[in-house]
Order: sequence, then C-alpha cells, then structure tokens
Amino acid sequence: MFWTLPTLLTWARIVAIPLIVGIYYLPVEMAQRNLMATVLFIVVALTDWLDGWLARRLNQTSSFGAFLDPVADKFLVCAALLILLQLDRVNALVALVIIGREIAISALREWMAQIGASRSVAVHMIGKLKTGAQMVAIPFLLYDGRLFGVLDTQLWGTVAILIASVLTIWSMVYYLQKALPEIRAKAR
Repeated sequence: MFWTLPTLLTWARIVAIPLIVGIYYLPVEMAQRNLMATVLFIVVALTDWLDGWLARRLNQTSSFGAFLDPVADKFLVCAALLILLQLDRVNALVALVIIGREIAISALREWMAQIGASRSVAVHMIGKLKTGAQMVAIPFLLYDGRLFGVLDTQLWGTVAILIASVLTIWSMVYYLQKALPEIRAKAR
C-alpha cells in the first residue's frame, strides 16, 4: 500500500514541493524560474489525475492512498500559494481564504470521521471545481507573463484564483451545511 505506483506518484507530489520552492532561489533570470516552476507544477499536478486513474485501473486503491492523495494536493496548493504571496502575485486575503478553508474542512472531515459521519462530508463536485480552478490559476500566476505572446497569464490567473476563492467559500459552506445535522445530533 505504501509503495504501489499510484502511491509513489502521490509521494512524488509531496517531494516536488521543495523543488518548486527551490527554483525561486536559483541564480537564473526570473522568467526562467517562472517557466521552470510552472512546468514542474503542471507535471506534478497531473500526477493527481494519474495516480487515481492508475489506482483504479491496477486495482491498487487503498485507505492510505485515499488519505495521502488529498494531503498531497493541499500541501502542493498551499506551498504554491505561499510562493505566489511572497512574489506578490496573489492577494493575502485570497491565500488566507484558500488555505484557511483547507485547514477547516480537513479538521471537519477528521471530526466527522471520529463520530462516524464521514459520508456527510464526502468529496462533492463543488470541491472538485474549486480544485480545478486552483490548478488552472496557479500555473498561470507562476508563469507571470505572456503565453505565446498573446495570453496575459497574470490577468487570467488572477481571474481564475478569484473564481477559486468564491468556489472555496461556496464549498466550505456546502460541507458545513452537510455536517450541521450530525453536529447538532452529537451535541445533544
């Protein structure tokens, strides 16, 4: 379970985080750092889809993999947001909303699992849309230039991260509403 191909791909996402951060300490032009970080982030982000597909295809799904996969995603997104915050490419409030939601919903899911109600906060389509918006926004913001001389990645990345922020709040409200009946029942 710890060393299957899908799990190794998930571990690779975690291992890649310091590599993405480290790129910004290399003695090369900022445009080159941006390109390297963007490419690495995209490759690593694609492993999220690939590890799930392989786990199902190879019949190597596991509870450990189901635990590690979202943890790797959250680490990757949070690390990228911190880089973007340091580079002044994302608003601090946007980063706080996204990172804060990840912490809050992770804690909620853990608590709901402890009380035997984890189904009420199972992953929903709104959460997947939020993740998709983040995975589009972050590479655009990391690149921070004109793609193919035409597409202003800073502009479109900012629009996408704002959409991700709205979806972040929406998904948090959704999960809290789903958990509220269980919370009320256990509080009695």
